[in-house]
Amino acid sequence: MNGALDALRLEFTRHAGRSLALPLAGAIVWTVVAVAGLVLAPRTAALVLLFGTGAILPVGLALAALLRERLLDNPSPLAGLMGRSVLMVNLLWAVHLSLFAHDPTYVPLTLGIGLGLHWIVFGWIVDGSVGMVHAVLRTLLVTAAWWAFPDASVPAVGFAVVATYLVTIALMARRPLPASARLTA
Repeated sequence: MNGALDALRLEFTRHAGRSLALPLAGAIVWTVVAVAGLVLAPRTAALVLLFGTGAILPVGLALAALLRERLLDNPSPLAGLMGRSVLMVNLLWAVHLSLFAHDPTYVPLTLGIGLGLHWIVFGWIVDGSVGMVHAVLRTLLVTAAWWAFPDASVPAVGFAVVATYLVTIALMARRPLPASARLTA
């Protein structure tokens, strides 16, 4: 592989560690959303979904502090690329909010898939298959859940996303880190 790219990936990983904070936060938030969807009316559950997904970053930042992962202050240029891919995904909020205004039954589908697209870039950055696995599995499970449970799409999609996160967290926790990339605090 390219020596310069390998060095950049190593620098990113040295500061990001295993990068478990945000997937753990996502699993927690989507679990809360899914459970709320079981007890709330569909439109109210969609509102919980809209606002709940906004809690992933703050929860992730708290977990990152505990795990000693640098999320927002990672000095690697690849962290800038990751940030831009997250921005790209968040530009889809124009679609999510427009759908909520006209037909909120689509919001679980678009949020469930849309908020997972940046995983492809993350996987490339860490030079592993985890990002592609996450994005593809999430798209398949979310789509299947949305079609299979149209009257309970928020909890169905929520649990599909949680299942994807659990697979992803397991893959990331076992991902070998080069000794020189282990967290330096």
